[in-house]
Amino acid sequence: MFASLASILRNDRATSVFLLLLTVVTVLASLANLLFPEGSALHVSTYTLGLLGKYMTYALLAVAVDLIWGYCGILSLGHTAFFALGGYAMGMYLMRQIGNRGVYGDPVLPDFMVFLNWDTLPWYWHGFDMFWFAALMVLVAPAILAFVFGWLAFRSRVTGVYFSIITQALTYALLLAFFRNEMGFGGNNGLTDFKDLLGFDLQANTTRVALFISSAVALAAGVIACRFIISSRFGRVIQAIRDSESRTRFIGYRVDNYKLWLFVFSAMLAGIAGALYVPQVGIINPGEFAPINSIEAVVWVAVGGRGTLYGAVIGAFLVNYAKTYFTIALPEIWLYALGGLFVISTLFLPQGVVGLMNKVMQRKQEARV
Repeated sequence: MFASLASILRNDRATSVFLLLLTVVTVLASLANLLFPEGSALHVSTYTLGLLGKYMTYALLAVAVDLIWGYCGILSLGHTAFFALGGYAMGMYLMRQIGNRGVYGDPVLPDFMVFLNWDTLPWYWHGFDMFWFAALMVLVAPAILAFVFGWLAFRSRVTGVYFSIITQALTYALLLAFFRNEMGFGGNNGLTDFKDLLGFDLQANTTRVALFISSAVALAAGVIACRFIISSRFGRVIQAIRDSESRTRFIGYRVDNYKLWLFVFSAMLAGIAGALYVPQVGIINPGEFAPINSIEAVVWVAVGGRGTLYGAVIGAFLVNYAKTYFTIALPEIWLYALGGLFVISTLFLPQGVVGLMNKVMQRKQEARV
């Protein structure tokens, strides 16, 4: 397996270069934060590391979307549902770690449950005081939802725009459900006021650096895993489904099973991204289920370059950097700018930034010849 993976990376120069750049940036940024004092020209602030770490979790979500959309033609407009479920699983663990340090001092019940006069901890909160259980739920919860939803949808041969609509309906339904206080997930306020992770203070500089590095490692592992899948026989069948689902089905492949497996794997990647996002941002609330978030994830992939994986990462960084800038400098025009990005990339850059870069490089090579 490792030999075949090494062979894939050797033949895929673009992915290898991306992984090398990701490693260099991660190492240098971490060292610049830990070794150089504040005020130094070489110092990278903890705030900047946190921002980059958040972008990396978004990039992993974009990779998950690109895997199913770019290589299988499954356009999901509800993928942040899995991102948010992974985030809630991690948030529940972090809430259980607060213990009697909360506002109300209850050693078992989170503050919002005490405020709402809950007497006992709900059954589905049990086990989240253990990290291994929470880490398992980060994968299992999105996987179960994706399996049930995908099995019903693919078995009924729901495709195209109809699939996109029902995925959007799914995440909107979860948004409304998690807003209810009766659900036991903090209602509108969500889960917040986290203290520590695995016994380490979340506000400590070293912990923030460790979360940043973990996000980079997860992103690299996600890209490698997706590249391995796409380069395998399974991946060739997936791409055949994208190009002509009916023909692939006619040949004799169980198209529904292939799509379901890929959809579940993609949901698990999104769950991991959500779990890494929460301790770095410090909150998880129902707003993460908002359909607009899923649409933004699709825009990231479209801007970067659909069907490239590393292009999805580039798109996630570019769009979210623009969002950070515009929401501070010109907050009233951000949504217009986002819509404009999608229109421009669709009409003039169908292959995204990566496609544009490839064309420029190709023209330079032709000019040399």
